Amino acid sequence: MNSELTLSAIFQHSTLRYATRTALAFVDEQPFTYADVRREVEHLSHFLKLQGVSHGDRVAIISENCPHWGIAYFAITLLGAIVVPILPDFHTSEVHHILRHSESKVIFVSERYFQKVEELDFAKYNAVILLDSLSVVKPQTTKASLRQFLVEGSKEIQKIRSMVLELTGKIKTEIHEDDIASIIYTSGTTGHSKGVMLTHKNIVWDAQIAAALPNIIPEDRLLSVLPLAHMYECTIGFIIPFMCGASVYYLKKPPTPTVLLPALDKVRPTAMLTVPLVIEKVYKTQIIPEIRKHKITRMLYLLPAIRKKINRIAGVKLKQSFGGSLRFFGIGGSALSPAIEQFLIEAEFPYAIGYGLTETSPLIAGTDAYKTKFQSTGLPLSGVEVRIENVDSKTGIGEIVVKGPNVMKGYHHDPERTAEALSDDGWFHTGDSGYLDDDGYLYIAGRIKNVIVGANGENIYPEAIESVLNRSDYVVESLVYEENSQLVAKVHLDYEKLESEIISPNLNDSQMAQHIESMLASLLGEVNQQVSSFSRIARIYEQREPFEKTPTQKIKRYLYVNSLSNSKNRRNL
Repeated sequence: MNSELTLSAIFQHSTLRYATRTALAFVDEQPFTYADVRREVEHLSHFLKLQGVSHGDRVAIISENCPHWGIAYFAITLLGAIVVPILPDFHTSEVHHILRHSESKVIFVSERYFQKVEELDFAKYNAVILLDSLSVVKPQTTKASLRQFLVEGSKEIQKIRSMVLELTGKIKTEIHEDDIASIIYTSGTTGHSKGVMLTHKNIVWDAQIAAALPNIIPEDRLLSVLPLAHMYECTIGFIIPFMCGASVYYLKKPPTPTVLLPALDKVRPTAMLTVPLVIEKVYKTQIIPEIRKHKITRMLYLLPAIRKKINRIAGVKLKQSFGGSLRFFGIGGSALSPAIEQFLIEAEFPYAIGYGLTETSPLIAGTDAYKTKFQSTGLPLSGVEVRIENVDSKTGIGEIVVKGPNVMKGYHHDPERTAEALSDDGWFHTGDSGYLDDDGYLYIAGRIKNVIVGANGENIYPEAIESVLNRSDYVVESLVYEENSQLVAKVHLDYEKLESEIISPNLNDSQMAQHIESMLASLLGEVNQQVSSFSRIARIYEQREPFEKTPTQKIKRYLYVNSLSNSKNRRNL
């Protein structure tokens, strides 16, 4: 473990110790070794210095995952400058707001997302750099003219390299643990983006402590599928493997099955990070259909002892589909369905659950793949204090508050919200409700802002009801909320499955609507039999389009709870 808790110390240590090993790579392309990364980072860092970037300046990155993302990240932080990673899914107007609010001096942008910045006045920035080729974009360049620029830019790259080579080793920057390393603008479910200020110590300390969970070693291979601009992937899927000398591979295209499956076969990852929606989709589209394909299997699956044997066989096949070498499959970002977690346990699949927030760098609690506890997010990290405040005397549930070296410095240019979240003595209020069991394992009930107070004062956690709704083979995702003092739900259905198994292609729209309404009526009854009397829902609305979600696949609730007049987008019972 490094004694100096800075990203610079991690970079220097790893690039020297693991110089010849693969560090970052696209699947099927020539990889960057740790020595290659060191050389590229030093060149780019010196070039940024020439562009007037110095200690404390903000530099933005807007890009899909790629090796150059990590190279830019280290080049910025080695100068003592501050990385502003921007989620590519942000709307163009939000991207522009973040660039203004963070006062970024330089922008790294990939060709894929260039349209999000092409309307900006490039003259207001010290430089706009195309991440794909690490070349400076000229003013007035548009998405349409970018291809020609890429051809012309190759000569410029060589010129820049020659210039910075002369300066290599001449520029030294003193970096301290408490210096801000990154400002991350959160994409939460409330609709309000906040700039979370994380120091070098916040990030590196969390990475060093959390590294014990996946126990990453230099021989490990990771396939990255979550956005690097999110702290979950950045710390656990990038900083930790880089610190440990492992190899991280990236996809050139979005991780659809046709792209992901061949990549898994080639990389044969030993560790991966994902969100519940990914494994839930695999379970519903690959595991369950196979089990229910034959009548005898369907019947035997109802017997617990036989079910466990079937799940164990399915688990072997599932591990093979992930490349056959997986020993750590991290799941985080939102709650995992109990039914699917039970399958993973019986399948002996090496899954592990973690919990954290951007404000905590991010990990607060977690386990390795051998100490998981059903429906728990694991044990608090060593050195992180967790306590439960404002505990409900009936349920034992209260707000989760944490304190430790991983807790943020505050929100950028927002002292009011910083004061609301951080107490004077350093306790961070997560806004999540939960409890600790007798063994110290943490359990999450839901977001406090989402809690619905029942007619008799009961606290109703919509996430718990959504979990029951999502067990249906025909429900992809759901949202529970209060309407006119009653609980209601919206569900997005698996229409492809419905059409192949239930609905005849010869039905007209009216007949199809009747079939769906009948199915929703059955679903309503099934769900209400499985929840407490005060948690029963009165109606189910059909959400025809997929819910808009955050990068960790949590539904942006604020977009739907207050849009009840949109009758074109639902049917109700």
